[in-house]
Amino acid sequence: MSSEPAQRIRVVVADDQAAVRDGLVTVLSLLPDIEVVGEAGDGAATVDLVRTHAPHVVLMDLRMPGTDGVAATAAITARYPGTAVLVLTTYADDASVSAALRAGARGYLTKDAGRAEIAAAVRSVASGHTTLAAAVGARLVAGLRQPADLPPDLTARESEVLRLMAAGRNNAEIAAELFIGVSTVKSHINALFAKLGVRDRGQAIAAAHRSGLTP
Repeated sequence: MSSEPAQRIRVVVADDQAAVRDGLVTVLSLLPDIEVVGEAGDGAATVDLVRTHAPHVVLMDLRMPGTDGVAATAAITARYPGTAVLVLTTYADDASVSAALRAGARGYLTKDAGRAEIAAAVRSVASGHTTLAAAVGARLVAGLRQPADLPPDLTARESEVLRLMAAGRNNAEIAAELFIGVSTVKSHINALFAKLGVRDRGQAIAAAHRSGLTP
């Protein structure tokens, strides 16, 4: 009787560096419950592979030429909800993490993850769970903490907009960073003005600095 699992986890590996792809494919192919069904060096090719092979998991790099990993993740999660995206990238900054999770990624690891951690994360997201590298999870928790001097009804998105305003971003830049429309940014700004009891951008930024929302 064969000891091989009845259904192996089908995986597509996406990374623009051939050496990294080859290493990941080799590691995953050694596991009895995982089958690599395709590999790609850019986001557009990754989406094509998902359409062709219907994998359970895509192991996705973020920075790739042409269609990047965030755009590819958004396309996959919108069109192929049966496929989970697990980000594996060098970058763990707030903007990269937020963009990937907003696009629908179910997991986020950095490339210093070991073989066992990657394998466990693939199995986890294939089972419908969310998996985050410890450092990424800690950053997210820290970012969710609302400074005590801000109104308790200020939403997480309004806090994000306020933080970016205080960092000197204009409305178009905020919209681009948060992947939302400029009109939506304006709506958030009007709402946070009302909640902060301020009349203009300068007063709002001053409130952000007083609260400790900004470094």
